[in-house]
Amino acid sequence: MKDEMAQVDSIRNGIIDKLLTISDKEYLMALLRLVDNSALQDEKIKLTKEQKLMLEMSETDIQNGRIIAQSDLDKNDLEWLKGK
Repeated sequence: MKDEMAQVDSIRNGIIDKLLTISDKEYLMALLRLVDNSALQDEKIKLTKEQKLMLEMSETDIQNGRIIAQSDLDKNDLEWLKGK
């Protein structure tokens, strides 16, 4: 399964690299329509057991009030960046 995911990642990254070199707007629009109309939108994303565990831990944090407001987080980030 890991090898298959590595191959998928490699293919995806190769496509992204090639897309970055395309400057023809019509060609890019055609590719966008192709991707938008693909069956990938209907495909469910399969999470790893580690991803599922992280989501469960997040839910537990929310239920137990272990949260921080986005504005507070932004403030902390700015303070941290100023200290660097």
